[in-house]
Amino acid sequence: MKLLIVDDHAMVRAGLAALLRQPRYDVQVLQARNASEGIDMIRANSDIDVVLLDVSMPGMNGFEAVREFGRARPDLPIILLTASEDPADVRRGLAAGALGYVPKSSSPDTLMSAIRLVLSGEIYVPTVMLRGDDVETAGTKATAGAPLPLTKRQTEVLQMLDRGLSNKAIGRELELSERTVKAHITAIFKSLRVTNRSEAVEFARRAALI
Repeated sequence: MKLLIVDDHAMVRAGLAALLRQPRYDVQVLQARNASEGIDMIRANSDIDVVLLDVSMPGMNGFEAVREFGRARPDLPIILLTASEDPADVRRGLAAGALGYVPKSSSPDTLMSAIRLVLSGEIYVPTVMLRGDDVETAGTKATAGAPLPLTKRQTEVLQMLDRGLSNKAIGRELELSERTVKAHITAIFKSLRVTNRSEAVEFARRAALI
């Protein structure tokens, strides 16, 4: 596995790289000091599998950078690695196109699990960061036992499911790779607690999400 760490703090990059380079992980690590340098690196290294991107950086921040990375490499999964555990930042990151959101306080094993999950086509966010009465998105409020809220991007994908569009067609309209679309659909199923497209659309109509 080949990873790119994008963070403006040299000590953070070095520490994270040292953790990920443990023999049991079998990971090759590249480093970039900012988003612009990171974009240049993914263009020069087509074999990079995933990007770990800091949110708070001078110049182009992580949320803006997710979109720029997506334009340069639409198929490349981005995981936001950040000190912020604010649910609003989680939603903003996923809406921008990130497939993972991992707090910097997480253990190396948690980070590697998140990376593997994202590479399998799913989305990783610690559940606790999307729960709570103060989390509100897509016109619905998360409460105990209720479906998890959808991000803005997931709502857009859900609207296109309602139109009967294929993953490929959704990707064209939203400028996303098919793998990213699939990950968003998987996350929608989990959030709404349904198992297929028809159930998701039916639930969304009843709940006035679309």
